Amino acid sequence: MKKLHLFILKSYVSPLVMTFFISLFILVMQFLWKYVDDMVGKGLEVHVLAELIFYASLQVVPMALPLAILLASLMSFGNLGENYELTALKSAGISLPRIMSPLIILTIVVCFGAFKFSNNILPVANLKLWSLMWSVRQASPEFDIKEKVFYDGLTDFSIKIERKSKTDDMLYDIMIYDHRNNMARNSNVTLADSGKLEFAEDKKSLRLTLWDGVTYDEKANLEKRSVRRKEKQQFRIDHFKKQVALMPMQGMDFNRYDEGLFKSHNRMKNLKQLSTDSDSLQRQRDKEIGILKPRVESNYFTMTKSMNRRIKRDLDIKIAKDSSIQNSYKEKPIEAYGILNLDSVFNSFETQTKVMVLGSAVRKARNTKSQIDQQMIEIEKINYQLVRHKIEWHRKFTLPFACFIFFFIGAPLGAIIRKGGLGMPVVISILFFIVYYIIDTFGLKVSKEEVWPPYMGMWLSSVVLFPIGVFLTYKAATDSAILNPDAYIIFFQKLWSSIKKKK
Repeated sequence: MKKLHLFILKSYVSPLVMTFFISLFILVMQFLWKYVDDMVGKGLEVHVLAELIFYASLQVVPMALPLAILLASLMSFGNLGENYELTALKSAGISLPRIMSPLIILTIVVCFGAFKFSNNILPVANLKLWSLMWSVRQASPEFDIKEKVFYDGLTDFSIKIERKSKTDDMLYDIMIYDHRNNMARNSNVTLADSGKLEFAEDKKSLRLTLWDGVTYDEKANLEKRSVRRKEKQQFRIDHFKKQVALMPMQGMDFNRYDEGLFKSHNRMKNLKQLSTDSDSLQRQRDKEIGILKPRVESNYFTMTKSMNRRIKRDLDIKIAKDSSIQNSYKEKPIEAYGILNLDSVFNSFETQTKVMVLGSAVRKARNTKSQIDQQMIEIEKINYQLVRHKIEWHRKFTLPFACFIFFFIGAPLGAIIRKGGLGMPVVISILFFIVYYIIDTFGLKVSKEEVWPPYMGMWLSSVVLFPIGVFLTYKAATDSAILNPDAYIIFFQKLWSSIKKKK
């Protein structure tokens, strides 16, 4: 490897790694901020949160990698231009494409790795992430009692407190309803001056310690109450100085759901699975469409055929009875007169018969419409899945190609503006990435809504940005000053000087 290539690679790899992890961190924070409401108050353990962040990091790589390549190429070539190293290389007879050649090879390798990641690792990461997120969403909230509000999060108990200490775990003016007696849910009430609630040693139940309280317990004979309501019921009052009770915390543990429930989603599949399932969905959709046509025809044309047969049978009987008609029929069969005219047949009916025929036709039309609507719902469900499978199939290729395009935007643009560091390159990178994101989101939306075919929507951003990359590469290779801010500053300075001289 030439020293020039090694020098260019060193100046590019360091910003690439740095910007990649910065972009990754920002996108992970954005993900956590988006789903923070689903995680807060669930009492999740550290290893669950760490696992969630790890899979979220893998999930946002498709967004972080193109942004990192754009920013790193802008920074590296901007630094080379700002330090006049790029000018020195060009004065030595080395063209810009030759300077970019080792980075082009590296970018191709990165694009290939991005494709492998998108096809092999990303589906597994999506499966792990969203199955874990579903488990987190279904987890019960962490135990938290609010003042002056009944808390029903415990099995068979309702607790209300008037005040709780901000410095320790003490609770004051406590009211507890014991609902373990299903026949009389409010028959046992405990009032206490103060108390303390803490987890037991097994972490599966709560230990409630009460001080200076009283328990009201109605020992009612519920079977006799319905028969003889005037019978005296047992009622007991217990005063206590201290009372300790254990309350079970059923359903508050974190349970993981089976990942197999989510494997059918299109984002959990690789290219081979997407292609196979897309073919299956296509055949299923064609089958449903094929079923629809015979159903419609059976409702509309069966009656016509049967009516033709019945009229022909009646005519055959008349022909057989009348010899003159029989002779004319032999000369010209009835089939030669063409298709039966339903309007003329309908007009020959009596009014009562017409009403019956119209009523039957309306009922058949409604039944046919109902069948068509039901069949179309099934077809739309299949088409919904088919479109999303095709979108995900194209997404596997758009990620590597976006990395390639962003390199050919960032490298020549950095050579043109000649500004390194994290100032101007960051601003320009964010602007280009916002444009890319808006176009990509628009293409994804019109594809999902079936306004455009999936391939058009998913490749729209690449089609728009690719000519920009070619244009910038050409301008940078020909040393054009079209995007050099210094050229515009000099131009406006000369223009201002000429205006002042005229004055």
